[in-house]
Amino acid sequence: QVQLVESGGGLVRPGGSLRLSCSASGFTFSTYVMSWFRQVPGKERDLVAHIGTAEDATSYAEFAKGRFTISRDNAKNTVYLQMDSLKPEDTAVYYCHAGRDYGLPRDVWGQGIQVIVSS
Repeated sequence: QVQLVESGGGLVRPGGSLRLSCSASGFTFSTYVMSWFRQVPGKERDLVAHIGTAEDATSYAEFAKGRFTISRDNAKNTVYLQMDSLKPEDTAVYYCHAGRDYGLPRDVWGQGIQVIVSS
């Protein structure tokens, strides 16, 4: 079964940290670009960061630079998002995504996980 399962979300105070994990199964994880997106109610889903198949090829949204770190472990079929110095405006549902431009499946989405930053 093709799926992505996120974990590690929850409630954290401003300035705190969380590490999200996304475990993949049912497809060849190492051949996919992996990304994290986030979405708040009533707004579009925004890209947070992505990492290429080469584990050192990363890119971040401006709001994530310097605070978030994306990484992947191809041996464990898992992608991570380390989030530090969290702010209330980081509150959102975070989604894991796998994509590539050949073969099937082209896109895989996780179910999303809630992150709440509040005192």
